This record gives sequence, structure tokens and C-alpha cells, in this order.
Amino acid sequence: VRLVESGGGRAQAGGSLRLSCAALGSIFGINTMGWYRQAPGKERELVATITWGGSTNYADSVKGRFTISTGNAKNTVYLQMNSLKPEDTAVYYCRADSVRTVLGPGDYWGQGTQVTVSS
Repeated sequence: VRLVESGGGRAQAGGSLRLSCAALGSIFGINTMGWYRQAPGKERELVATITWGGSTNYADSVKGRFTISTGNAKNTVYLQMNSLKPEDTAVYYCRADSVRTVLGPGDYWGQGTQVTVSS
């Protein structure tokens, strides 16, 4: 299983970016996908998660600004980031939990994509 992320980059404060993550491989199902981020000198933290039933969870710092969703493409999750702030600057990682494959269930991380917000 590979998680392929795209959509990072640079934005001005107040701007928007959209991240995408596709889980590739012989996957029977996924319980939850989400986004985490890690800023320099800080620990990795949860940004948002979504279950395949549609339940979402957000960090307080992004509520009302970020929206996580699944797409029409199979095993794909998006993170729409609006009203970006310089403190959103971090490497954003996609994660998939309880991915069911022929090898059994497992959790996976993407390689990370840089988001930089300038003031």
C-alpha cells in the first residue's frame, strides 16, 4: 500500500490550498484516513480525520477553516485549507488506518507534502 500526496505549496495568509491523498494497492477497504502535520521543532499533530462512514474530526486550531472529505476516486481523501495562517506552515502527512489487504490490516503514512504560508 502506498499513500500518494499532492497539492502542497506556498500561499499567502488568508489564501487557500487543497491537499489530495490517494491510497494505492490491492485494498479491500479503509476504516479512516486523515491528515497530520509537523512543524519544525514540534511534534506531529492531528489535523483532521474522516471515516469511510463520513464521520469527521478536526483539531481545534483548524475548525471552521479546513474541510476533510473523501472523493469520487476510490480510496482518496482531500483537505481543503482556507483562511490559511502562517502557523499552518508544516509538512502535512496523509495517514490511512485499518487498511484491509490480503496481508491483513495495517496503518500507513504518506511521504509528506510541504505547506508554507507567508504573512
